Formats: sequence, C-alpha cells, structure tokens
Amino acid sequence: MDADERQRFAALARAVADNRDQQAFAVLFDYFAPRLKSWLLRQKMAGGEAEELVQEVMIVLWHKAGLYDPARSSLSTWLFRIARNRRIDLQRRSRARVLDEKDPVLQPPAELGADEIVANDDRDAHVRAAVNRLPDDQREMLRAAFFLGQSHSEIAEATGLPLGTVKSRIRLAFGKLKKVLEAESV
Repeated sequence: MDADERQRFAALARAVADNRDQQAFAVLFDYFAPRLKSWLLRQKMAGGEAEELVQEVMIVLWHKAGLYDPARSSLSTWLFRIARNRRIDLQRRSRARVLDEKDPVLQPPAELGADEIVANDDRDAHVRAAVNRLPDDQREMLRAAFFLGQSHSEIAEATGLPLGTVKSRIRLAFGKLKKVLEAESV
C-alpha cells in the first residue's frame, strides 16, 4: 500500500468518524472486508466464523473510527490488529467451552461389586466403632469438624475453648483413631 492510498483510507476513516459518511464506509468495507476474510481463512478459521468476525471488525470501524490515529499506523494495520485480537478472543472462548467427553472426571463412577460394598460397610463399621471409643470431647470435635463441616475457629467459638485446644483434641483423636484402625487391620 503506497502513501497516497494510506492517506486516502485515513481520510475515508475520518469521514466515517466525523460525518458517519456511508459512502466512505462502503469504499472501506469493499476494500478491507475481502482482505480480512482471506487473512482469517488462512488463519484456519471456518468460513462462517471468518465472515462474522469481519462483520464485527467493520462494525468497530463504523462505531469507533474516531479512535483510529493515522499517525500511529495505517488503517489496514489498525483493522487487522482488531481482527487478530477478536480471533484470539474467539479461540479462547471456544477452548473454554470444549469438554473432553473421555475425561475421567466427567465419567460416571463405576458400579461397585457386592464384595466392594461389603468391604466398605465393614470398614465404615470399624471406623464408627473406633470413633465411639474416643473420649467424648474428642468425638464431638471430630463430629463438628467432619460431619458438620465447621472450621476449627467455629468449633472454638461454639464450645468456648481456645483454638489451640480444639486443634490439639482433633489431632489427638486422629492419632487414637489411627492406632485403633491399624491394630484392627492386622
């Protein structure tokens, strides 16, 4: 693009910005829209997406032509930069929406067999029995923390105990549970 053409496009953009000149916009649209679409297609965009993005870029030209500064870049550079940024935004949005259907996190859990159900029930019974053997104060701390979902601070506030005492009792309860469960599994 030579200097005369750059000046001509800058003047047309100014006419769009200042007067909403439809003829100036039509000249710019006819010149840049096919070039933008061709470039987007070379960037591996689908035809329909490329056309939509070109429309968005040209709408930006119509509404924000006053932001174009011919001292900083050519109109061509300005429009292609807008197209590039919009293309990148579109790719980021589409990547965020794509789910891998084979992702293990999205798969339903495997059904448990009868032997696993019995083993889980036995393990749960052992844990309940071990928890019931704990001193009342430690058992209540565990119940509040793990079954009621209270934080250590909330337990301290509810019981009137210092936070350190609550943490110590929970830690002691875990230690006792661990010993009891390890002894039973041998």
